[in-house]
Amino acid sequence: MLAKRIIPCLDVDRGRVVKGKKFQAIRDVADPVELAKRYNDEGADELVFYDITASNEDRDIFVDIVEKVATEINIPFTVGGGLRSVRDINCVLRAGADKVSINSAAIQNPPLLKDAASKFGSQCVVLSIDAKQTSPSKWSVFMNGGRIDTEIDAIEWAKRGAELGAGEIVVNAIDVDGVKNGYHLDLTKAIAEAVNIPIVASGGAGEIQHFATILQEGKADAALAASVFHYDEIKIPDLKNYLAKNGITMRRERSWK
Repeated sequence: MLAKRIIPCLDVDRGRVVKGKKFQAIRDVADPVELAKRYNDEGADELVFYDITASNEDRDIFVDIVEKVATEINIPFTVGGGLRSVRDINCVLRAGADKVSINSAAIQNPPLLKDAASKFGSQCVVLSIDAKQTSPSKWSVFMNGGRIDTEIDAIEWAKRGAELGAGEIVVNAIDVDGVKNGYHLDLTKAIAEAVNIPIVASGGAGEIQHFATILQEGKADAALAASVFHYDEIKIPDLKNYLAKNGITMRRERSWK
């Protein structure tokens, strides 16, 4: 059985890590470089960095911050936000990212996923899906940081993304983001059952057992979280020990890179 992964997320706006609720009410948290180093030292399996306003502001990602974070960590590092071309992707990979997360640009230009996978390999390409429930058992894909409803069915988009070459999918559940009542079990499970690539659950973690539920019942391969780690509500070593004691295979030592 493949080991499950715990992934802290840095949502970055104007050079600072921020956090909100349901993609709104954004608050300042910390310096991204300092936080990245802390998570690396605490035993996180991977790290995700999202420039959350790059797409909406139609600007390039803050490559200088990506470079600074990359020098402080030795775990897999995914970067997303404002990546609109193979050239943009190459730029952040050269800056130290190991994977790229593509969201709005993939919706507007689906062949970008195929082009990126062809040039850099599917293992480098992550499709990020911001989804919100619009009716029972139906979720719509949103873009530009959750601001625009594309009316695309999230399950069908996940299938297409996998077909185009994405090697992993991050499922960002807008309905539960920052609420801390648990991950969106139904949405995550539905996408996990629809594709044969790894699924990362994102949005809603509030208690240590929420991670066990999404990794077991939700069929997620990894659990991403932000505020519970940022505010020391859950310690990564304690979380991984809890999950291991509850029968979930975890990575205990890091040998990546």
